Amino acid sequence: MENKMNRFTGSDNYVVTEELKNAVNVSIALQKPLLIKGEPGTGKTMLAEAIAKSLNMKLIIWSIKSTTKAQEGLYVYDTVQRLYDSQFGEGDVSDIKKYIKLGKLGEAFSSDEQVVLLIDEIDKADLEFPNDLLWELDKMEFYINETKETIKTKTRPIVIITSNAEKELPDAFLRRCIFHYIEFPDREKMEEIVKVHFGDVNARLLDQAMEAFYNIRSMNDLQKKPSTSELLDWLQALMLSGADVERIVAEIPYVGVLLKKNQDIDVMYEIKEKGYSLKRW
Repeated sequence: MENKMNRFTGSDNYVVTEELKNAVNVSIALQKPLLIKGEPGTGKTMLAEAIAKSLNMKLIIWSIKSTTKAQEGLYVYDTVQRLYDSQFGEGDVSDIKKYIKLGKLGEAFSSDEQVVLLIDEIDKADLEFPNDLLWELDKMEFYINETKETIKTKTRPIVIITSNAEKELPDAFLRRCIFHYIEFPDREKMEEIVKVHFGDVNARLLDQAMEAFYNIRSMNDLQKKPSTSELLDWLQALMLSGADVERIVAEIPYVGVLLKKNQDIDVMYEIKEKGYSLKRW
């Protein structure tokens, strides 16, 4: 039976759908990693933060890069420091444990209390990276060759894995995960998200900004559609600048906050020909 203390119910600063809430709680109950996919800016990383806050747990973040190796998440053996100490007589170099530095996965496994572990943007690493973690994530343990010891989890962490779907993940890895795809919020849900961040936003400004934002996102030729985080930045720019609310839809002020590619800005202005009046700022 699942411990009620470990049931995610959402948080004050993160708008969560019932489906996503259920996926999190199924992951916790089954003790399986939760794989979250969705386009950038849909709140995948913030979900882990919300879970940790809601359950009053420490959040450990392992941010994955293209050069990241699975071993780095477990531990690294600092041979350079040991060599330095042996040459300059700094301490007892025979104590190898001093030179073992736990990675983020190792830190989560060895924690005395249950933590939330975020493996962020796993699809940035090479294709073998997920396979290299199969045993560790399944058994929640790993072996340190240098000290001949096995590190086992004291309390199994809640594991959240995010992916922007830049590349497909191996089937063997997927089988070990609970999966949820975060759909981009519709206008009603987005307004709910905005009000979490800007509770005092002017209703007319929000209405006009939303109309402009979703008009832009509906354009098929954009290379990078604006995300939730860019909308929030844009709204803040509009509020701070005192932009004319009635000109927002027609002119898209501070378009560089929303669109980050020259080609996309050019495409947006081309819709003048379709009767959508815009003015360069």
